[in-house]
Amino acid sequence: MKLTVASSPHIRGNFRTNRIMLDVVIALLPALAVGLLHFGFRALLVVLATVFSAVAAECLYCKLTRSRNTAIDGSCIVTGLLLGMTLPSTVPFWLAALGSIFAIIVVKMLCGGLGQNIFNPALTARAMMVLVYPVGMVRYFTPGVDGVTAATPLHHMVMPALPEESLWDMFLGNCPGSIGEISALALLAGGAYLVYRKVITPRIPLAYLGTVALLTLLFSKTGDPLSWMLYSLCSGGVMLGAIFMATDYATSPATAAGQLVYGVGCGALTVFFRYFGLFPEGVTYAILLMNACVWMLDRFAPHRRFGTKKGGAAR
Repeated sequence: MKLTVASSPHIRGNFRTNRIMLDVVIALLPALAVGLLHFGFRALLVVLATVFSAVAAECLYCKLTRSRNTAIDGSCIVTGLLLGMTLPSTVPFWLAALGSIFAIIVVKMLCGGLGQNIFNPALTARAMMVLVYPVGMVRYFTPGVDGVTAATPLHHMVMPALPEESLWDMFLGNCPGSIGEISALALLAGGAYLVYRKVITPRIPLAYLGTVALLTLLFSKTGDPLSWMLYSLCSGGVMLGAIFMATDYATSPATAAGQLVYGVGCGALTVFFRYFGLFPEGVTYAILLMNACVWMLDRFAPHRRFGTKKGGAAR
C-alpha cells in the first residue's frame, strides 16, 4: 500500500480568505450606506482614505520585504473599511490615513501578517488615533445639518440621562456618531448575512450583546431600566464591535466555550468602561483587553480530541 504523508490540515473546506473578506465587505455595506447618506460626501472621503492607505501600506510592505503580495486576499480592504466606519466624518484625512498605515504595518504585518496579529488592527489603530489626536476623534456632525456639531447619545448618557433622540431614530441611524456605527438595524442586517453565509457564528455577538443588555438593565442609571438598556445597545459602537470586531478570526477564541466567555468578557468590560472610564465609549478597549486573553481562553477551553472521551485517553 502506498501512503502519502503530509502535514495538516488533512481536510479542507471551500472557504477562501478572499471569499470571506468579500462577504464581510458586503455585510458592512448597509451600515456604510446609512453613514454616507447621513454624513455626506466627506464621510465617503474618510472611508476612501482609510481603505486606500491600508491597501497601499500592505503592497509597499510586501514590495520592500520582497514577499508575496498579500493585499490580493482583501483583508487590508476590510481593515481599512472597518477603521473608517469607526471614525467621525470630521476626522482629518491625514489622521485617517495614518491610522490605516499603523493598523497594517505595525499591528498586522510586523506581527507576521494575516492571522498572526494578537490585537484587532482596526481597533488598535483607533486607540492610537485617540491617543495622538483626541480632539479630532470626538467632533461629530448632526446628520443632515451641515456644519453643526453635536454630542453623541453616549455623551448624554454619561450625565446620566437618556439621549434626546428617540429609540426609533437610534435604531435607524438618525443620530450623531461615527460613520458606520449609527444604524443598529443596518449592522444587525449585516450580522445576519454573515451568520447565513457561515462566516461567523452567533455565539460571540449574542454573548456580547446579552451581557451588555443584562448589566445595563440591572444597573440602570435612570428610572427607566428598559429604555436605558435599549439605548445602551443602540448607542456607540456596541453593535459594530460585537458583530464585526469581536468576531475577527485571528483575535477571537477558536473554541465554542472560549467564544462564549470571550463575548461575556467583552460585554462586561464595555459596561464597566462606560460607567467608570474617562471616555463614554468602552467598546474599543474592552475588545482589545479580551484580545489579550484569547490564548488563555483557548488553552483552558480546548476542543475534545477526536477519538477520546471527556477526561479520558485516546482509544
